[in-house]
Parts: sequence; C-alpha cells; structure tokens
Amino acid sequence: MKTKAVRLYGAMDLRLEEFELPALKNGEILIKVISDSVCMSTYKTAKQGAKHIRVPDNVAENPVIIGHEFCAEVVEVTEKWKGQFQVGDKVAMPPVLSYLGGMQTVGYTFGEIGGVSTYSIVYDHIIENGYLMKLESDCFFKGSLIEPASCVLRGYKGSLHLDADSVPYANIKPGGKVAILAGCGPMGLVAIDLALHGTVKPSVVVVTDLDENRLARARQIFNPAQMQKDGIQLIFSNTTDAAELLAFTDGTGFDDVFVYAPVPAVVELGDAILGFDGCLNFFAGPLDQNFSAKFNFYDVHYKQHHISGTSGSTKGDMQDIVRLISEKKIDPAVMITHIGGMDAAIDTTLHLPEIPGGKKLIYTHIDLPLTAIDDFEQLGKADSRFKILSTLVNENNGLWNAAAEKYLLENF
Repeated sequence: MKTKAVRLYGAMDLRLEEFELPALKNGEILIKVISDSVCMSTYKTAKQGAKHIRVPDNVAENPVIIGHEFCAEVVEVTEKWKGQFQVGDKVAMPPVLSYLGGMQTVGYTFGEIGGVSTYSIVYDHIIENGYLMKLESDCFFKGSLIEPASCVLRGYKGSLHLDADSVPYANIKPGGKVAILAGCGPMGLVAIDLALHGTVKPSVVVVTDLDENRLARARQIFNPAQMQKDGIQLIFSNTTDAAELLAFTDGTGFDDVFVYAPVPAVVELGDAILGFDGCLNFFAGPLDQNFSAKFNFYDVHYKQHHISGTSGSTKGDMQDIVRLISEKKIDPAVMITHIGGMDAAIDTTLHLPEIPGGKKLIYTHIDLPLTAIDDFEQLGKADSRFKILSTLVNENNGLWNAAAEKYLLENF
C-alpha cells in the first residue's frame, strides 16, 4: 500500500513524499486519514527537528510522519481485531503513548503513522492499550479537534484549589470567577466553551485579547446575553490593566486564571489578578527553554496562590471530550478558521505563527491552497463551489460543519 505523507527530516525540513508502507502484521490496522488539524506543537517540532524531545536523534536517516490531531476511517483490519473494529469505523487517538514509558508520540516519532498522510498503520500495541478510539460522528473534522480540545480540558483538570480543610482538589472552582487571558485564539475559544458548558460551572468568565477581530468573532460565537440567562456573566475585554480586570470581580480577584500566550507580561498580569486560593494555569507552551516571568511569592504564602501547567492530554481526557461533543455541550468547530489540502500542509506548518486566525484544517485526500472560511463568499464569485460552501457555513453561525465538509470532500 502506497501512502503520501509529509515527513520530517530535520529542522525546518519537511518533505511531501509518496512511499510504500510495509505489509500489515497481525494485530495492526490500516487507516485512511481524512483530516488533520495543524498544531502549534508541530510547528515547534519542525523548527527544532532532532533537538525536539519527542523526535528521534536519527530522524535524518529515518524520517517521521508529522501530524497528531487526525481523524481517519478503518480500511483494513487484521485477524486479531476483527471482532472490535470494522472497515468504515471512524477513529482518532491520543498521540502521546505514555504506556511506553518515554516520549514516543504519534506525529513526532514514527515513520508509518501520522496525521499528515493519506494512509497509516496503527501498531498493535496502540490498539492493545486502548489508544485507537472509535467515534460516532457525522463528520471527520470533529475527530481532528478532539485532541486539542482535550488538551484544554487537561488544563482545567490541572487547576488546583484547597477546600476548607486545606485538602487539595483539581479543576476550576465551582461558582468561581475565571479569567482567560489572550483567550480568543483557537485553544482559548475551546477554553471559553468548556468554562460555559463544561461539567464545572463558574459564575463569571472574563476573556481578554488584544486583537479586536478575534474578540469580535468570539462575541459572535458566544453570546454574552444568552450566557447571562444561563447564570454566567460573560465579559470580553481588550484591557491589559489589572485594576480594570479586578473591577469585574468587585475587587476580590479571580479564582482561576488561564494564560494562553507565552508572554511574561501576560503571566505577570495573571498573577496580579489572582484572588485568595486562586490558581494560575500557564497553558501556552514557550519555545524558549529559559522562559520566565515574575511571580509574587508573598501571595503564594499568605494568599494561598497556586501555579500549574499542563502539556498534552490523556486517554481519559479524550474520552471526556468525545462525550461532551456527542452530548452537544461543546462544539470544537469554534477553533477552525482555515481549510486546505495536502498541498498546503508544509507551508502552513512552517509558517503557522504568521498566519492569522484559528485552527488550520488539512484534508489529506484533496489539493487546495490554505483558504480562510471568511474568504469563501468572495471566492464564490469566481468558483460556484465556494459560493455553496459559504452558504453552508453561514447557515451555521459562520462555523465549519458536517454539511460543508461533506460537500468539500465530494467536490474538491
């Protein structure tokens, strides 16, 4: 079986190649990858090459397939798993194979499986450990967004507080006040969705961003007036002033602060607005291994301030996100602002920080330049297919959806 895939050979060295996959061994499953969401972590991997902790030292001689936020369908099942998987099953998977006891990760470490491929082999040990997850969904793109959404959920579970007896417990404080700083990017939008519709409900959610276009889009997606009816005060602001933010809490400070930009000033702002027993979660992963910021340790002692950080997600987090999506409590489509084909994957990955907007979704079996959803209407003047896509998206509050995906896969 031939596959076409984007492989990493070294720092900023990505190549789109077609090559032969090895024959399936008993216990392995062949999947047809349909969609992969481009992650900032993949850009960091491409930038670092073999220096990245998850990439093998010999990647120049044994290249690895990039991409870990993918959704696929099963096309061949070997004898061992014929009772549990069927041809046509939609599947996704947690990329970090923690059961191997190291840093081995799909999209970073392996040569036969990765998200930016047309076909991949799922190894027996992945299936044996329950990491190949079946999805009940009318589309593929939501499967590609389970992993990033579960990373956001992991951040929520990583927040720390103390109860009345000083016993620690995880997650945001029930009925508390949440601040999401630099929070209108793709991951921040999921953080907003989880704060509003997750299992633990706050009373106040304040979201900041300096980009007025991103703020406007977030307001369109999450209606503050509707959330007020649901008992949550939702506030969007472009301020970086601690006093202004504290005013939203009547001066008491925030119980949970999430930092979604690796900028020292944002970390320090988060520290300044914490309330008693407040927790700052540093979600944004920096490239600089010496990244640091000031933190008030007087308040750590006397005001019980906490700081936490998480990276990636677990199999349980992904299962929780699958449940929240299936129950229609959250919609990961809020993340997507661009779509493209396999021909757009390399350029998109290598220039990801320079491309505005949210998540970039690659469909690996089509050729299409990276295209902003907001540009569909204009492109529709010359290409009727984009006019139809624009209509399908506008009928869904401007969000990518199953009908639009189906049309794309059938017509491009």
